[in-house]
Amino acid sequence: MTEMFDIVECVHDGATLTGRIARPRTAGPHAAVLMFPGATGPGPSFDHAVRELAALGYLAVSIDMYGRGADTSSPQAAGAHFADLMARPEVLRARVIAWFDTVRTIPGVDPARIGAIGYCFGGKCVLELARSGAAVACVSSFHGLLSTHAPAQPGEVTARIAVWSGGRDPYAPITEFDALRAELDAAGADYHATLFAQARHAFTDPDHDGIAEGIAYDLTAHRIAWSGTLALLDVTLTA
Repeated sequence: MTEMFDIVECVHDGATLTGRIARPRTAGPHAAVLMFPGATGPGPSFDHAVRELAALGYLAVSIDMYGRGADTSSPQAAGAHFADLMARPEVLRARVIAWFDTVRTIPGVDPARIGAIGYCFGGKCVLELARSGAAVACVSSFHGLLSTHAPAQPGEVTARIAVWSGGRDPYAPITEFDALRAELDAAGADYHATLFAQARHAFTDPDHDGIAEGIAYDLTAHRIAWSGTLALLDVTLTA
């Protein structure tokens, strides 16, 4: 059982960002996992994953990248905030780092045991965190956006990285998947990258199944990616 949800705030670039914390009932200090949702914000399946992580003993933090009062009532409204951050990649990366630094100071968190998971836009966020050289132990990107304004540099990436992509994802084409692998190889990063040949975008998210061309839930890809991510967290944060 877990207590849902405490609130944590992060102030960055004039915006007050509000995160939600799911705490385990066991005594800390706890390993923490930053959870970055897709561009439209957290939905039922995302919140289920946050609760599952807390039940497993992690302090899970649902991250807000847009700020207090941001309108996410429709995909179009949320998309305006998403587009604004995508147009300002330096701010996006700095905001992700600000969240990481904030989570490290939450009472009950072991600052040496922090991971991050991201979905779609959130997948880009966790990759930017790893690229920055922040002392995050691991990141896992589910059908994330893979391109970047500032590639990882040799010797700077300390996180273990997992990338789970769909071979039929129009938002993260195979050319970008291959480019990411080349980037991480050049940086000497410790990573694994899995391509589900027939999976489309948002393959872990039943809430968005079929809402647009190229978007579809895939139960097999979801279960494999989630199981692999839990193994990564276990090895890097609890072993």
